Amino acid sequence: MTESIILPCPNCDRQNRLPVSRLDQGGKCGACGSPLFTGRPLVLDTARFDRHIRSELPLLVDFWAPWCGPCKAMAPVFEAAAREMQPRLRLAKINTDAEPELSTRYHIRSIPTLILFKTGREIARHSGAMGGQDLRRWIAQVAR
Repeated sequence: MTESIILPCPNCDRQNRLPVSRLDQGGKCGACGSPLFTGRPLVLDTARFDRHIRSELPLLVDFWAPWCGPCKAMAPVFEAAAREMQPRLRLAKINTDAEPELSTRYHIRSIPTLILFKTGREIARHSGAMGGQDLRRWIAQVAR
């Protein structure tokens, strides 16, 4: 029997079962036919976040705001990481101005703040902008 993971579609949020052995091949949503991996961070609101956080695939979330200079500086680094890290890790962004409930729930005190989740649990957290090399190093340390 092949080990598989369950992960939500980045388009319609429906749950999909994907064999781990086929992660590198991507896959398509069984409901809407969209690719399960887009190479871009997901943009999540509270409802979508609550669906995606339970994924068996690690989810790295960037809590940011449009007025934040360090957030703007880190945005291209985070985009590049999404292209590089998928399908082993999914990346997402949450606008703290648009989703203050999530900011409160996760005690976001400064932005950008990155939180790594797996199956609904917080695994690691980092506050402050990082360059690409530092981000990759941090992910390698915490996403084992």
